[in-house]
Order: sequence, then structure tokens, then C-alpha cells
Amino acid sequence: MASPKTFFINAKLCINGQLVNGKTLTVSDGKITSIETGPLDPDASNGSVIDVEGAIISPGFLELQTNGLRGFHFTHFDDEATYSQKLEEVAQYLPQTGVTGFYPTIPTVHSDEFKKILPSLTPRAIPHGASVLGAHAEGPYLHPSKKGAHNASLFHPASTPPTQIYGDIATTNSTLKLVTLAPELEGTTPLIQNLTAKGIRVSLGHSSATYPQGLAAVQAGATCLTHTLNAMPPLHHRDPGLAGLVTASTASLSTPTSSPYFSLIADGNHLHPAITTLLFRSNPTKCILITDSIELAGLPDGTYPGHAQIPSSQTKLGSRVVIEGTETLIGGCAGLDECVRNLVRWSGCGVAEAVRCVTENVASLMGDMGRGKLEVGRRADLVVLGRDGEVRGTWVAGVKVWGAE
Repeated sequence: MASPKTFFINAKLCINGQLVNGKTLTVSDGKITSIETGPLDPDASNGSVIDVEGAIISPGFLELQTNGLRGFHFTHFDDEATYSQKLEEVAQYLPQTGVTGFYPTIPTVHSDEFKKILPSLTPRAIPHGASVLGAHAEGPYLHPSKKGAHNASLFHPASTPPTQIYGDIATTNSTLKLVTLAPELEGTTPLIQNLTAKGIRVSLGHSSATYPQGLAAVQAGATCLTHTLNAMPPLHHRDPGLAGLVTASTASLSTPTSSPYFSLIADGNHLHPAITTLLFRSNPTKCILITDSIELAGLPDGTYPGHAQIPSSQTKLGSRVVIEGTETLIGGCAGLDECVRNLVRWSGCGVAEAVRCVTENVASLMGDMGRGKLEVGRRADLVVLGRDGEVRGTWVAGVKVWGAE
């Protein structure tokens, strides 16, 4: 017996940064089974039809860097059962921001904490929520001059083996998917080669590295920049630093390779809108939007206590969070859907161009062949958007998990 189908009709589809009009997208068994123009499939009477009335359908958003939400920071670990419950609550909240898959980010903590937390971030589906896609370890191979809100006393030299920091999870990419490190640390090249040989992606950040040091890291296998221009030197016309890698030419490298992907916190606090636009427009197929959200995202404004990763109290005002009494930014409190709308408004790009920065580009960086694109055979993780990018409904594996009234 044929599996029931769901037909999304009268849709504008986000494909390769462009809106494709008048399509019917068919879903069955949690996957996209066809994308067609014209009348409904003859078997439509045996399925359900969703008329989106000219709205936009995007792949589900993929969040590459989030430290927590709704009062739960991913470094807060008491026991496996409690941690799993809190993680599920976050996963079930995220679809209202369009997110259907996320990489929980663990900033610099003690190695014992990494070893306790990381096993709880094994990729898996969450009922009625976004999928956990594996862990992003932001540290501890970072530079003290650009520590940001990290505890520099917990930083390690690049010579410290990853298994000593993260445990046996660092021997494969089954759970640990991405590591952010500073490329100027002595011995970084073999560390990058060690991680990438296991399929773990490497991103460059919290660093004072020069442009040549960044190029060397890219040549060694690094493929991304972490929250570009935040916790790294400014872009200077004679000394571009890591940010200059955004358009690095393969001619600059002795071994041909492509320029790295680069993530941007498009909340209006971490980067000026003009700079966000400049970086995005310079290389839109490599641009990735992130929230870098912390546990205060989704909570009322106020001052909150610190925790294992941030020992100082933190003050939240709207989407801006700083160490109490300072102007040091800790992380973001904007949703990923807000970042998409910001990019559209600031740069004048189309919704599909902005959506690519939270879907296709993320999937390409992470080598995820099952998500991130509206393509036959991929998971039916979908978001229905209004013309300005507002989220109207979210589906995970073909099942609706959130919808605006």
C-alpha cells in the first residue's frame, strides 16, 4: 500500500538563493518525493493538500551556533536525564523560529565538563522539535587576547590532544561535528589535520591571527570563520586579518582550495548592518547566519547570574547581552528567523538569498546531504514563510510541529 502523501501547492520555493514560483512539493515518509509544476498528482485524493496561497517554502533552518535558550545553557549539566529533558525543551521551542536542526555549542569549559556534556549531544530526532545535529565545541584552543566571554584560564595549547580535552568522542565525527580554534597557536596545523582527518570540521575564531596565519589554517583544512569580526581583529585595508579570508582566492594558496565559509551574528548588536551587508554581498554562497544565542534568549530583560562558562553576571536588554557593568558582548538573544529578516532589510536581498545562509550554506559546510535543500530525497524539514520572511509554520520530517494562528 502506498504511503500517504502531503501536497504543498501554490508555493514559492527557495532553491539556490532564488524563489521558484508555482510549484507543488510532495512529501511522503518524511522525505521530499517530488517538486513539480502543473496539476496535482493523480493520487492527491489519497493524501492531504496544503494550499500555501503563494507563500514561500524554505528548507528548515539550520542553527550552527547556539549556546542555549529559554533559561538553559548547554554547559548546565547535572545529570543525563535532566540534561536530556532540558535539551528537548529547547528543541521543541526552536521550530517557532524556523529551526529544524541545530548544533548545540559548548564554549570553553573544563575538560571534565566537556567529557560529561558531549555524550549527551549525539545526533538524534526530538519528538515535535528540531533535531540535534551534533556538538560544536567553541574552544578551548583559543587565544587569550580575544577571549570574549570565555574563561581564558581554561584555554589549552594546540599541542593538547583532542581526546584529552573532549574524550573518546574526538576520535570520530559521530557527535563532535565542529571545533572553533585560534590558528595562531603554536602547533595548530597538526591539530587541524588531526580533527579534519576524523571528519570534524574546523572553524577559526577567538583569534588575533594574521591573514597569512589564517591562510595556512585554511590550507591545513579549516573551512569556516566563527562569528566573523567578533573576537577577531578588525578588517584593515593593509592588514585584513582573518576577516580577509572571506574572499580568499585559491591563487593565494600553494594548494588550491576554496575560501572558507563564514558565520555572522546578524542581530544588529554584534555587527553594524552595513558591515553585515558588506560581508554577505562579498561571498553570499559562503555566508552563514547564526544567533550565538545564550540561555537568556526568550527570557525577560534583566540581570542574571553567570555559570560554568561565564563566571560574571550578565545583563539582557532586548537581543543584546553583556557582562554586567561592561560593554563586552556575551552572545545573542535574537531568533534565527529575526536574523534572516534583518539581512533582507539591511542588504536589500531577497528572502531566498537570506534563507540560503541558514539552510543550503550550512548543509554544504557540514556535509549534510539529508537536510538544507528543497531536493527530492532530502528530509521534508520545511518552513512556510510570509513575504517578509516571518515564520508561519514549521514541519519536521513532513510533520507539522509549529504553526502561527
